[in-house]
Amino acid sequence: MREAARAEDLLEWYDRHARDLPWRIGPRARAAGVRPDPYRVWLSEIMLQQTTVPAVKPYFEAFTARWPTVSDLAAAEDADVMAAWAGLGYYARARNLLKCARVVASEHGGVFPDSQEALLQLPGVGPYTAGAVAAIAYDLPATVVDGNVERVMARLHDEHTPLPDAKPVLTGYAAALTPDERPGCYAQAVMDLGATICTPRNPACGLCPWRPSCAAWDAGTAAELPKKVPKKRKPVRLGIAYLARRVDGAWLLERRPDKGLLGGMLGWPGSEWNEAPEEAPPIRAEWKTLPEEARHTFTHFHLRLTVKTALVPMERVPSRGEFVELPAFSPSDLPTVMRKAFDLARGS
Repeated sequence: MREAARAEDLLEWYDRHARDLPWRIGPRARAAGVRPDPYRVWLSEIMLQQTTVPAVKPYFEAFTARWPTVSDLAAAEDADVMAAWAGLGYYARARNLLKCARVVASEHGGVFPDSQEALLQLPGVGPYTAGAVAAIAYDLPATVVDGNVERVMARLHDEHTPLPDAKPVLTGYAAALTPDERPGCYAQAVMDLGATICTPRNPACGLCPWRPSCAAWDAGTAAELPKKVPKKRKPVRLGIAYLARRVDGAWLLERRPDKGLLGGMLGWPGSEWNEAPEEAPPIRAEWKTLPEEARHTFTHFHLRLTVKTALVPMERVPSRGEFVELPAFSPSDLPTVMRKAFDLARGS
Protein backbone atom coordinates (compact mmCIF):
# COMPACT_ATOMS: atom_id res chain seq x y z
CA MET A 1 0.00 0.00 0.00
CA ARG A 2 1.29 3.45 -0.92
CA GLU A 3 2.37 5.68 1.96
CA ALA A 4 -0.22 8.37 1.13
CA ALA A 5 -3.05 5.84 1.34
CA ARG A 6 -1.73 4.54 4.65
CA ALA A 7 -1.65 8.06 6.07
CA GLU A 8 -5.22 8.71 4.89
CA ASP A 9 -6.45 5.50 6.52
CA LEU A 10 -4.77 6.41 9.80
CA LEU A 11 -6.16 9.96 9.76
CA GLU A 12 -9.68 8.62 9.17
CA TRP A 13 -9.23 6.35 12.18
CA TYR A 14 -7.85 9.24 14.27
CA ASP A 15 -10.80 11.47 13.42
CA ARG A 16 -13.05 8.89 15.08
CA HIS A 17 -10.85 7.61 17.89
CA ALA A 18 -8.48 10.42 18.95
CA ARG A 19 -7.74 10.44 22.68
CA ASP A 20 -9.13 13.36 24.67
CA LEU A 21 -6.05 14.83 26.38
CA PRO A 22 -5.80 18.15 28.26
CA TRP A 23 -2.94 19.42 26.07
CA ARG A 24 -4.51 18.40 22.77
CA ILE A 25 -6.67 20.22 20.27
CA GLY A 26 -8.87 17.45 18.85
CA PRO A 27 -9.37 16.85 15.12
CA ARG A 28 -12.80 18.54 15.01
CA ALA A 29 -11.52 21.68 16.71
CA ARG A 30 -8.48 21.77 14.44
CA ALA A 31 -10.72 21.41 11.40
CA ALA A 32 -12.69 24.38 12.71
CA GLY A 33 -9.52 26.48 12.80
CA VAL A 34 -8.49 26.16 16.46
CA ARG A 35 -4.72 26.06 16.70
CA PRO A 36 -2.66 24.36 19.44
CA ASP A 37 -0.71 26.52 21.87
CA PRO A 38 2.99 25.70 21.28
CA TYR A 39 3.65 26.26 24.99
CA ARG A 40 1.16 23.56 26.00
CA VAL A 41 2.48 21.19 23.34
CA TRP A 42 6.08 21.70 24.48
CA LEU A 43 5.21 21.41 28.17
CA SER A 44 3.28 18.19 27.66
CA GLU A 45 6.03 16.62 25.56
CA ILE A 46 8.69 17.41 28.19
CA MET A 47 6.49 15.94 30.92
CA LEU A 48 5.67 12.84 28.88
CA GLN A 49 9.31 11.86 28.41
CA GLN A 50 9.64 8.47 30.14
CA THR A 51 6.39 9.17 32.02
CA THR A 52 2.87 7.84 31.43
CA VAL A 53 -0.13 9.90 30.35
CA PRO A 54 -2.11 9.22 33.58
CA ALA A 55 0.85 10.39 35.68
CA VAL A 56 1.34 13.54 33.62
CA LYS A 57 -2.27 14.78 33.47
CA PRO A 58 -2.54 16.26 37.00
CA TYR A 59 0.92 17.85 36.75
CA PHE A 60 0.13 19.41 33.38
CA GLU A 61 -3.16 20.81 34.64
CA ALA A 62 -1.51 22.19 37.79
CA PHE A 63 1.36 23.79 35.82
CA THR A 64 -0.87 25.43 33.22
CA ALA A 65 -3.26 26.71 35.89
CA ARG A 66 -0.40 28.28 37.83
CA TRP A 67 1.74 29.33 34.86
CA PRO A 68 -0.63 29.68 31.86
CA THR A 69 2.00 31.07 29.47
CA VAL A 70 5.66 30.41 28.84
CA SER A 71 6.45 33.91 30.09
CA ASP A 72 4.66 33.15 33.36
CA LEU A 73 6.77 30.03 33.76
CA ALA A 74 9.94 31.94 32.88
CA ALA A 75 9.23 34.41 35.70
CA ALA A 76 8.62 31.68 38.29
CA GLU A 77 10.97 31.00 41.19
CA ASP A 78 13.17 27.96 40.66
CA ALA A 79 12.16 26.47 44.01
CA ASP A 80 8.45 26.80 43.19
CA VAL A 81 8.84 24.98 39.87
CA MET A 82 10.98 22.23 41.38
CA ALA A 83 8.43 21.75 44.16
CA ALA A 84 5.56 21.61 41.63
CA TRP A 85 7.52 18.99 39.66
CA ALA A 86 8.20 16.84 42.74
CA GLY A 87 7.07 13.26 42.23
CA LEU A 88 7.16 13.38 38.43
CA GLY A 89 10.76 12.16 38.33
CA TYR A 90 13.70 12.78 35.98
CA TYR A 91 14.30 16.16 37.58
CA ALA A 92 16.76 17.40 34.97
CA ARG A 93 13.65 17.93 32.85
CA ALA A 94 12.39 20.54 35.32
CA ARG A 95 15.69 22.41 35.30
CA ASN A 96 15.76 22.39 31.49
CA LEU A 97 12.11 23.42 31.47
CA LEU A 98 12.98 26.65 33.26
CA LYS A 99 16.04 27.30 31.11
CA CYS A 100 14.02 26.84 27.93
CA ALA A 101 11.11 28.98 29.12
CA ARG A 102 13.50 31.82 29.98
CA VAL A 103 15.21 31.66 26.58
CA VAL A 104 11.84 31.70 24.79
CA ALA A 105 10.68 34.64 26.93
CA SER A 106 13.87 36.68 26.67
CA GLU A 107 15.12 35.88 23.15
CA HIS A 108 11.93 35.00 21.25
CA GLY A 109 9.40 37.41 22.71
CA GLY A 110 7.54 34.66 24.54
CA VAL A 111 6.76 32.80 21.28
CA PHE A 112 8.22 29.39 20.44
CA PRO A 113 10.14 29.26 17.12
CA ASP A 114 8.14 27.85 14.23
CA SER A 115 10.86 25.74 12.63
CA GLN A 116 12.38 22.44 13.72
CA GLU A 117 15.88 23.82 13.29
CA ALA A 118 15.25 26.79 15.58
CA LEU A 119 13.45 24.65 18.14
CA LEU A 120 16.51 22.40 18.35
CA GLN A 121 18.55 25.38 19.57
CA LEU A 122 16.44 25.68 22.74
CA PRO A 123 17.74 24.21 26.03
CA GLY A 124 16.51 20.69 26.70
CA VAL A 125 14.87 20.32 23.28
CA GLY A 126 16.07 17.29 21.32
CA PRO A 127 15.00 15.91 17.94
CA TYR A 128 11.84 14.25 19.27
CA THR A 129 10.52 17.32 21.14
CA ALA A 130 11.45 19.66 18.28
CA GLY A 131 9.65 17.40 15.81
CA ALA A 132 6.59 17.13 18.05
CA VAL A 133 6.24 20.90 18.53
CA ALA A 134 6.90 21.57 14.83
CA ALA A 135 4.31 19.02 13.72
CA ILE A 136 1.61 19.37 16.37
CA ALA A 137 1.79 23.11 17.07
CA TYR A 138 2.78 24.39 13.63
CA ASP A 139 1.51 21.60 11.35
CA LEU A 140 4.90 21.12 9.71
CA PRO A 141 5.72 17.71 8.14
CA ALA A 142 8.23 16.80 10.85
CA THR A 143 8.92 13.18 11.73
CA VAL A 144 7.96 12.38 15.32
CA VAL A 145 9.25 9.10 16.75
CA ASP A 146 8.64 8.00 20.33
CA GLY A 147 8.44 4.49 21.79
CA ASN A 148 4.90 4.03 20.50
CA VAL A 149 5.89 5.01 16.98
CA GLU A 150 8.94 2.75 17.03
CA ARG A 151 6.74 -0.19 17.97
CA VAL A 152 4.20 0.59 15.23
CA MET A 153 6.92 0.94 12.58
CA ALA A 154 8.69 -2.26 13.64
CA ARG A 155 5.46 -4.23 13.28
CA LEU A 156 4.24 -2.50 10.15
CA HIS A 157 7.50 -3.41 8.39
CA ASP A 158 8.25 -6.65 10.32
CA GLU A 159 11.59 -5.15 11.31
CA HIS A 160 13.60 -7.54 13.51
CA THR A 161 16.70 -5.42 14.09
CA PRO A 162 16.77 -4.95 17.87
CA LEU A 163 16.49 -1.56 19.55
CA PRO A 164 18.38 0.67 20.04
CA ASP A 165 20.25 -0.29 16.84
CA ALA A 166 16.97 -0.17 14.92
CA LYS A 167 16.24 3.49 15.72
CA PRO A 168 17.61 4.97 12.46
CA VAL A 169 15.78 2.34 10.40
CA LEU A 170 12.48 2.88 12.21
CA THR A 171 12.87 6.66 11.93
CA GLY A 172 13.33 6.24 8.20
CA TYR A 173 10.12 4.23 7.98
CA ALA A 174 8.29 6.90 9.96
CA ALA A 175 9.67 9.71 7.79
CA ALA A 176 8.51 7.98 4.61
CA LEU A 177 4.95 7.82 5.97
CA THR A 178 4.73 11.40 7.29
CA PRO A 179 2.30 13.28 5.02
CA ASP A 180 2.39 16.92 3.97
CA GLU A 181 -1.34 17.21 4.68
CA ARG A 182 -2.38 17.37 8.36
CA PRO A 183 1.05 16.29 9.68
CA GLY A 184 0.15 17.44 13.21
CA CYS A 185 -2.89 15.20 13.39
CA TYR A 186 -0.92 12.39 11.75
CA ALA A 187 1.87 12.60 14.36
CA GLN A 188 -0.67 12.30 17.16
CA ALA A 189 -2.52 9.55 15.31
CA VAL A 190 0.53 7.28 15.13
CA MET A 191 1.21 7.82 18.83
CA ASP A 192 -2.44 7.09 19.65
CA LEU A 193 -2.32 3.94 17.53
CA GLY A 194 0.66 2.67 19.51
CA ALA A 195 -0.83 3.67 22.87
CA THR A 196 -4.30 2.18 22.35
CA ILE A 197 -4.19 -0.48 19.59
CA CYS A 198 -0.62 -1.50 18.76
CA THR A 199 0.23 -1.96 22.44
CA PRO A 200 3.34 -3.72 23.78
CA ARG A 201 1.33 -6.73 24.93
CA ASN A 202 -1.76 -8.20 23.35
CA PRO A 203 -2.06 -5.74 20.44
CA ALA A 204 -5.66 -5.34 19.22
CA CYS A 205 -4.77 -6.08 15.61
CA GLY A 206 -8.43 -6.67 14.68
CA LEU A 207 -9.15 -2.96 15.34
CA CYS A 208 -6.07 -1.58 13.58
CA PRO A 209 -6.57 0.53 10.43
CA TRP A 210 -3.17 -0.62 9.19
CA ARG A 211 -3.73 -4.34 9.61
CA PRO A 212 -4.29 -4.97 5.86
CA SER A 213 -0.77 -3.70 5.13
CA CYS A 214 1.02 -4.83 8.31
CA ALA A 215 3.92 -7.15 7.48
CA ALA A 216 4.16 -8.46 11.06
CA TRP A 217 0.47 -9.36 11.02
CA ASP A 218 1.01 -11.35 7.83
CA ALA A 219 4.07 -13.05 9.33
CA GLY A 220 2.48 -13.68 12.72
CA THR A 221 5.31 -11.86 14.51
CA ALA A 222 3.54 -8.75 15.83
CA ALA A 223 3.57 -9.83 19.48
CA GLU A 224 7.37 -10.29 19.50
CA LEU A 225 8.23 -6.90 18.02
CA PRO A 226 10.06 -4.65 18.46
CA LYS A 227 13.09 -6.70 19.39
CA LYS A 228 15.32 -5.19 22.06
CA VAL A 229 18.88 -5.75 23.20
CA PRO A 230 18.72 -7.31 26.70
CA LYS A 231 19.10 -4.70 29.43
CA LYS A 232 22.05 -4.85 31.79
CA ARG A 233 21.23 -5.65 35.38
CA LYS A 234 20.96 -2.49 37.47
CA PRO A 235 23.44 -2.17 40.35
CA VAL A 236 22.34 -1.47 43.92
CA ARG A 237 23.57 1.62 45.77
CA LEU A 238 23.20 2.25 49.48
CA GLY A 239 22.75 5.49 51.39
CA ILE A 240 21.67 7.04 54.67
CA ALA A 241 18.94 9.67 55.07
CA TYR A 242 18.84 11.74 58.28
CA LEU A 243 15.42 13.02 59.28
CA ALA A 244 15.84 15.46 62.16
CA ARG A 245 12.81 17.08 63.72
CA ARG A 246 13.08 19.99 66.13
CA VAL A 247 10.93 20.02 69.26
CA ASP A 248 8.72 22.73 67.72
CA GLY A 249 7.93 20.42 64.78
CA ALA A 250 10.32 21.94 62.20
CA TRP A 251 12.15 19.50 59.88
CA LEU A 252 15.81 19.75 58.84
CA LEU A 253 16.02 19.90 55.05
CA GLU A 254 18.62 20.81 52.46
CA ARG A 255 18.48 21.64 48.78
CA ARG A 256 20.57 19.34 46.61
CA PRO A 257 23.17 20.84 44.22
CA ASP A 258 21.78 21.93 40.85
CA LYS A 259 23.92 19.39 39.03
CA GLY A 260 23.48 15.67 39.58
CA LEU A 261 20.66 13.37 40.53
CA LEU A 262 17.63 15.17 42.03
CA GLY A 263 19.49 18.41 41.30
CA GLY A 264 17.85 21.48 42.81
CA MET A 265 15.31 19.44 44.77
CA LEU A 266 14.57 19.74 48.47
CA GLY A 267 15.46 16.65 50.48
CA TRP A 268 16.87 15.12 53.62
CA PRO A 269 20.55 15.54 54.46
CA GLY A 270 22.33 12.27 53.90
CA SER A 271 25.39 10.32 52.93
CA GLU A 272 26.81 9.63 49.52
CA TRP A 273 25.04 6.88 47.55
CA ASN A 274 27.52 4.09 46.91
CA GLU A 275 28.38 0.52 47.91
CA ALA A 276 29.52 1.44 51.44
CA PRO A 277 28.21 4.85 52.55
CA GLU A 278 29.89 6.55 55.50
CA GLU A 279 27.96 8.13 58.36
CA ALA A 280 27.34 11.84 57.72
CA PRO A 281 24.87 13.17 60.31
CA PRO A 282 23.97 16.83 59.71
CA ILE A 283 23.45 17.64 63.38
CA ARG A 284 24.48 16.25 66.76
CA ALA A 285 21.67 14.02 68.00
CA GLU A 286 20.73 10.59 69.28
CA TRP A 287 19.88 8.95 65.99
CA LYS A 288 17.39 6.09 65.79
CA THR A 289 17.68 3.69 62.84
CA LEU A 290 14.33 2.59 61.47
CA PRO A 291 13.84 -1.12 60.75
CA GLU A 292 12.69 -0.52 57.15
CA GLU A 293 14.63 0.96 54.24
CA ALA A 294 13.36 3.52 51.75
CA ARG A 295 13.79 1.81 48.39
CA HIS A 296 13.62 3.48 45.01
CA THR A 297 14.65 2.67 41.45
CA PHE A 298 16.33 5.26 39.26
CA THR A 299 17.15 4.89 35.57
CA HIS A 300 20.55 3.31 36.12
CA PHE A 301 20.46 1.83 39.65
CA HIS A 302 18.38 0.68 42.61
CA LEU A 303 18.74 2.74 45.80
CA ARG A 304 18.31 1.44 49.35
CA LEU A 305 18.27 4.18 51.97
CA THR A 306 18.75 3.53 55.67
CA VAL A 307 16.47 6.00 57.44
CA LYS A 308 17.61 7.57 60.70
CA THR A 309 15.47 9.89 62.82
CA ALA A 310 16.13 12.18 65.73
CA LEU A 311 14.37 14.77 67.87
CA VAL A 312 16.59 17.77 68.57
CA PRO A 313 16.32 20.77 70.93
CA MET A 314 15.64 24.30 69.72
CA GLU A 315 19.17 25.57 70.38
CA ARG A 316 20.94 22.82 68.38
CA VAL A 317 22.53 24.16 65.15
CA PRO A 318 22.97 21.89 62.09
CA SER A 319 26.22 21.61 60.17
CA ARG A 320 24.27 21.72 56.92
CA GLY A 321 20.71 22.31 55.83
CA GLU A 322 18.06 24.48 57.46
CA PHE A 323 15.06 23.83 59.64
CA VAL A 324 11.78 24.42 57.83
CA GLU A 325 8.84 25.20 60.10
CA LEU A 326 5.62 23.26 59.68
CA PRO A 327 3.55 25.92 57.88
CA ALA A 328 6.21 26.09 55.14
CA PHE A 329 6.84 22.33 54.89
CA SER A 330 4.87 20.14 52.52
CA PRO A 331 5.85 16.49 51.95
CA SER A 332 4.45 16.79 48.41
CA ASP A 333 7.33 19.16 47.60
CA LEU A 334 9.79 16.31 48.07
CA PRO A 335 10.96 13.96 45.30
CA THR A 336 9.53 10.46 45.55
CA VAL A 337 12.50 8.80 47.25
CA MET A 338 12.60 11.51 49.93
CA ARG A 339 8.87 11.22 50.46
CA LYS A 340 9.26 7.46 50.96
CA ALA A 341 11.77 8.15 53.74
CA PHE A 342 9.39 10.68 55.29
CA ASP A 343 6.51 8.21 55.22
CA LEU A 344 8.64 5.67 57.08
CA ALA A 345 9.65 8.25 59.69
CA ARG A 346 6.09 9.48 60.15
CA GLY A 347 4.84 5.92 60.65
CA SER A 348 7.56 4.97 63.14
